[in-house]
Amino acid sequence: MGSSSKRRSVWQEYVKCKYLFLLLAPIILYFIIFHYVPMYGVIIAFKDFYPARGILGSEWVGFENFKKLFSGLYFLPVLRNTLIISFAKLIVGFPMPIILCLILNEVRCRWFQKGVQTITYLPHFIGWVVLAGIVQQVLSPSTGFVNYLIQLFGGEPVFFMGSKAWFRPVVVLSSIWRNCGWQSIIYMAAIMGIDSQLYEAAELDGASRLQKIRYITFPGIIPTIVIMLIFAVGGVMNDDFDQIYNLLNAQVMSVGDVIGTYTYRVGLQQMNYGYATAVGLFKNVVALVLVSATNAFSKKVSGSSLW
Repeated sequence: MGSSSKRRSVWQEYVKCKYLFLLLAPIILYFIIFHYVPMYGVIIAFKDFYPARGILGSEWVGFENFKKLFSGLYFLPVLRNTLIISFAKLIVGFPMPIILCLILNEVRCRWFQKGVQTITYLPHFIGWVVLAGIVQQVLSPSTGFVNYLIQLFGGEPVFFMGSKAWFRPVVVLSSIWRNCGWQSIIYMAAIMGIDSQLYEAAELDGASRLQKIRYITFPGIIPTIVIMLIFAVGGVMNDDFDQIYNLLNAQVMSVGDVIGTYTYRVGLQQMNYGYATAVGLFKNVVALVLVSATNAFSKKVSGSSLW
């Protein structure tokens, strides 16, 4: 009887909020159409796929594509490049929005704060096709502003985009430039949710600004940081194809070729669809393992997790 009344109560809440759920309909349809329905194509990884035959008509080859994947000459270097670049972005880039957010929160001049926020948010709304062109122009050995400064101080111009030593740092720094301001919005929202009475009490106790950040602001956004860290670790295998593809060139292929660009070449240019799907499936399985492991570790250590 109790469970029946509980189900009725939950259903009544659904009916009461039916218009709110109606607003979710486009998002639900988006995920169903573009994220769940395409999962059917995963079986291409286990087939010798030919478009003319279709998915069901293509020959079943089992794990043959995965054997080629792990025994091939190119995949392991590509995997290494992906992990190096992604972990560099995680280690260097993940704290940057938090630092920016904490700094902006302490700015008392509102017009300056809004101006900095606008400038840092802006690159997020520009595609990598345009941003890659800007990066290449700024770092150009002949006309770039950076090399102009290097020569001004007596140095020799550096071909950053063609240097194996500099390509990865350029990728990491340009990624931070594009995403740092936009990601800081989430932490700013978390700070807005901190009880203002805590700051008033700290003020009465004579706490300095740094002490307020250390003992109130930062602990208050730790749950948000943990959630964002879980997402970031899960995205390690997501190598930001748009960025790498637009910055990559033949001279830095050995240090810049990642899973996304490799899959594009094998799948679309060489039309080896089954092999490319196997690469994508491997990447997604690894991402799922990383998310699950990070979530379990976070839940055990901090008590905050996705589930």
